Amino acid sequence: MTYKKTAKTGNSASPQTNRSQKNRPQNHRAQNSRTQNHRTQSRRTQKSNSAAPDSSIMPLLLVVIFIAGLIGAAQQHMLPYGIAGMYLTLSLLTFIAYAIDKSAAKRGKWRTKESTLHLLALMGGWPGALFAQNLLRHKSVKASFRNVFWLTVVANLAVLGYGIKTGAVDMFI
Repeated sequence: MTYKKTAKTGNSASPQTNRSQKNRPQNHRAQNSRTQNHRTQSRRTQKSNSAAPDSSIMPLLLVVIFIAGLIGAAQQHMLPYGIAGMYLTLSLLTFIAYAIDKSAAKRGKWRTKESTLHLLALMGGWPGALFAQNLLRHKSVKASFRNVFWLTVVANLAVLGYGIKTGAVDMFI
C-alpha cells in the first residue's frame, strides 16, 4: 500500500511514507523512533566511555580524607586503632568483592548479591566500595543501587558518630 503526497503543500491524507532500500514502504514515525533509540544508545555509550578522571576525584578524595581522619583520631587517642583497622580491613574486603563481581559480570558468571555489597558497606567497607565504584567503574550508574549505597554510608557514619559521642567505641580498645 502506498500513499501519495501532494506536490505543492506537502500534506497528505495519510501518514507520509518513504520507500526503504528493499522497496518496502516505511512510516516516518517508525523510522524516527529507531533514530531516537540509536541516539539514546549513543549517549549512554558516550556517558560510560567518557568517565573523565575529574568525575572520580571527589569521591576518592572523600575516602582519603576519611581514612586519614580515622588514623589521625587514633593517633590522638580519640578513637581506638581497632576502629581504624576495622575500616581499612572492611574497605579492602569490599573492594575485592566489587572486583570479583565486576569480573563475574564481564564473564557472565555467578554474581555477588547487591545486598551483600550493601552489607559490607554498612559494616564499614563503604570507603572501599566508593573506591571500587570509581576506579573499577562498577555499580556506579544504577541509581537504585547508588541510593541505597549512600544510605548505608550515612547510617554507618551515624553509628560511628554515636559511638564516639557516647564512648561506646572505647570497648574496642
